[in-house]
Amino acid sequence: MAGITYEVEDKNIIEQIKNDAMNAAKELVEKAHLTTGNIVVIGCSTSSTLGNDIGSHSVPEVGKAIFEGLQSVFKPLGIYIAAQCCEHLNRAIIIEHAAVPNAEIVNVVPQPKAGGSFATACYNAFEQPVAIEHIKADAGLDIGGTLIGMHLKEVAVPVHMQLTHIGKAILIAARTRPKFIGGERAHYDENLKDGYPKF
Repeated sequence: MAGITYEVEDKNIIEQIKNDAMNAAKELVEKAHLTTGNIVVIGCSTSSTLGNDIGSHSVPEVGKAIFEGLQSVFKPLGIYIAAQCCEHLNRAIIIEHAAVPNAEIVNVVPQPKAGGSFATACYNAFEQPVAIEHIKADAGLDIGGTLIGMHLKEVAVPVHMQLTHIGKAILIAARTRPKFIGGERAHYDENLKDGYPKF
């Protein structure tokens, strides 16, 4: 049973999920002030988007639709997707090599039931996909409660999204900012309160 994947008969649901993903990406770009070179970690349960428990109904066509919706916004802006695999691959990351040219690469190819349908879609669509164990992303989207915090820079800040679901999966978003250090006598750069500098 471990290798079974599922299909969605109503293609309108697939299109709606794709549009939800596109709109989530647009909103995150605006609210997190994302720019060229930024990395967004995406945790995604395709099972949850259809109202099922995480890991129970992996749906490759949903993973592909979510990827296409996100990438339609991120790629023209030069923003990289870091696809978080499921717990069977220890939440490893699938990403374009160009985003992490000096990272230590590990050898694994995600599959719908061992990595997840979204990570698999990313691996199949990226120009030069690589797998890495860790990343510190600038922002993130958690689709279905997959827990992306381990792959965000410190300090993670919630982004309150107008869009609260992709399909039936709850959507949680985050951005990051530099730490404030130095205590009460310290002075701070007001330009860094909303995120990392754009050099």
